[in-house]
Amino acid sequence: MELTWYGSTCVRMRSKDAVVVADPYQSNIGPTGRGVTGDIVTFSHPDDAPHPRGKGRLSRDGSTLLPGSLEDAFCLDGPGEYEVKDVLITGVRTFRDEHKGAERGRNIAFVVELDGVHVIHLGDIGHLLTEDKLTDIGPVDVACIPVGGILSATKAAELVAQLDAKVVVPMLVCDDADSDEALGKFLHEMGISTAPVPQSKLTLMPSSLPAEATTVLLEQRGKV
Repeated sequence: MELTWYGSTCVRMRSKDAVVVADPYQSNIGPTGRGVTGDIVTFSHPDDAPHPRGKGRLSRDGSTLLPGSLEDAFCLDGPGEYEVKDVLITGVRTFRDEHKGAERGRNIAFVVELDGVHVIHLGDIGHLLTEDKLTDIGPVDVACIPVGGILSATKAAELVAQLDAKVVVPMLVCDDADSDEALGKFLHEMGISTAPVPQSKLTLMPSSLPAEATTVLLEQRGKV
């Protein structure tokens, strides 16, 4: 499984069976997609999702705001269990604030199984998880978590502890000017004194998962 980060909550996950792109909003990857291709697209905050053409749960009115490179992808923006191109995906209803979406709307956390590795993409989640939600999510190997948004650094670290993931991938959702401070606060809450060296991509198999929780910083592939 190979994971790359395109800025904000947009990540691309590639396995031997398929490519999954999470949150490919035009603000992240531009109207042409900058060459981002994929078989499956997920949208964590569906209230802001485009209406792509032809496939998936977002096929509402025949229009499309997806980049051309992704317009034929199978799109998911709701809770449920799915199997697409031999990839198992679970969408779990969450919210973008602590008031059940009253302030910022809905959020879907997607758990994707790729090459035997369970990745959770938390999108723009704004709260900790209940026991029922943790049961729906199940075991997690890699957690992609928003940093610098509505979720405080302390609660982001608590959320990581709840998920008990082996690998943590921060997704900076704040402005560039605030990103260093936001990341520093998160790493401090995670007990990390020196920031890891950013990597261009994360490559993992079940046999290569670390024994202890490890935070991995990824370079942003595109500029928002």
